[in-house]
Amino acid sequence: MHFETYKMYIEVFGEVNIYFGIGVQILSALLLGGAIGYDREVKMKSAGLKTNMMICVGATLYTTISIINMRNGQGLVDPNRVAAQIVSGIGFLGAGAIIQGRGSVIGLTTAATIWVVAAIGFTIGCGYPVVAGIFTFTVIIILKLINPFYRILERESEYKDFHLQVLTIKSIKRPITRVVRLEDHVEIDEIYEEDTNDKKDRKIVNIFLRGHQRAIDRIITEIGNILNVEKCSVREIQNPDELKEFYEKHTQKNE
Repeated sequence: MHFETYKMYIEVFGEVNIYFGIGVQILSALLLGGAIGYDREVKMKSAGLKTNMMICVGATLYTTISIINMRNGQGLVDPNRVAAQIVSGIGFLGAGAIIQGRGSVIGLTTAATIWVVAAIGFTIGCGYPVVAGIFTFTVIIILKLINPFYRILERESEYKDFHLQVLTIKSIKRPITRVVRLEDHVEIDEIYEEDTNDKKDRKIVNIFLRGHQRAIDRIITEIGNILNVEKCSVREIQNPDELKEFYEKHTQKNE
């Protein structure tokens, strides 16, 4: 059988030319993997747009080639075994996303997202882009709507305003900001840095945010693990006017 005349099954289109079919699969993998990756990119997660697109395209490629080889009679190739290997391989990426949390349980959502994106790629590779699209839509709904639903269960009254102060040896505002943004159940009002004017040239990073106490505790633990952090303290802001005073003071310093 000539490769140019080889047919492959694509959902909706039926049996199509292999080049057309692979083109549909590549486009589907880029769009669906990119849709999930964009959501993670906006939230500044470790596995963003490019990572999820590459995972989806890679899983699609492995699956497609295994099916082609099986139908072409080139050795003992089983797409189901390929799926098992994809799951095993993607586990290493997921583990890496969790390990970066320095021992605390951070990155589980990112790891699970990577795992699901690989499954979506496998589904596309099997010739079912529409089914893969339905699952992609489901994943995006989970990523977008789970936090508001979570807040309903936790009760809005349990979310409070906090002021975190971090004493550092040198300017490390960026890694501190990244740690805070890794936590899903907080809303950042403002982060700014100021000098202590002491001999050690230390800095104070002020973080104003709203969130659940459990999320704040996790953030404090993570910030304490950052190199050059000497002290991290937190207090609840009881009076909304107090937050306004901090903003006005900071604005006057910058003028």
